[in-house]
Amino acid sequence: MMMSTRNMEEKASPRELLPADRPQAGASSPVEQSSRPGPGRILASTGSGNPAVGRSVPDSHNMTTAAAIVSTLKEALQIVFPAIFLAALIHLFLAQATIVRGQSMQPNLRPEERLIMEKLSYYFQAPQHNEIVVLDMPDSRPLIIKRVVGLPGETVEIHQGRLLVDGREMVLTGGVEQGPQAHTGGKDGRPAPSFGEFRTDYGPVKLAEDLFFVLGDNRDNSNDSRTFGPVHRDYIRGRIWVRYWPLTRFTVFR
Repeated sequence: MMMSTRNMEEKASPRELLPADRPQAGASSPVEQSSRPGPGRILASTGSGNPAVGRSVPDSHNMTTAAAIVSTLKEALQIVFPAIFLAALIHLFLAQATIVRGQSMQPNLRPEERLIMEKLSYYFQAPQHNEIVVLDMPDSRPLIIKRVVGLPGETVEIHQGRLLVDGREMVLTGGVEQGPQAHTGGKDGRPAPSFGEFRTDYGPVKLAEDLFFVLGDNRDNSNDSRTFGPVHRDYIRGRIWVRYWPLTRFTVFR
């Protein structure tokens, strides 16, 4: 009888819920939480076909462009650097383009003609008579083009318009010296120069070791060894090898 009365009291007054059992304000039940989509599902359910909408992804297009630029630069450097290096080697040790300035070498070389100077041969031998050489003089900013007429050990003299090397006249034929040689001819025993007849006297002077005497072909209008003296071999950069411009005057100099 007492047990039935206790059961009736428990049914009449429901058990008070503990705090852990009481639902929090705004909280959802486990069923609701499991059915509510999370952030990942929100992103997946945006319904947009653009993958960049609603999420952060790497910009693959920019990365591909940057990689292509870097690859192109590497390839360009691999081509350009060797080309520059080879051009520098050729310019310093083998050959160099130059331009005729002034009228001192007329009529053989005219102003603004383009020439190629080769440097290789002078590593193995000294300049020779009649070679047209390029000088890099310390007191002259532009390069100077002259003709070799006197070699080390020779005695050079200009007397009454005649160029004498070791007492023998340097003969002019067609504007080109043929080398020092004994010459007889003409009414006065002198050859008639075809150009550049000059009257300045010079010397005689004996050329020391490594000194060369150079003159311009246009003897009356040339600043050469008569002015600045014999030239040391160190100032001779090379010899004229080819005249490549104008094409109508293309010449390979021996």
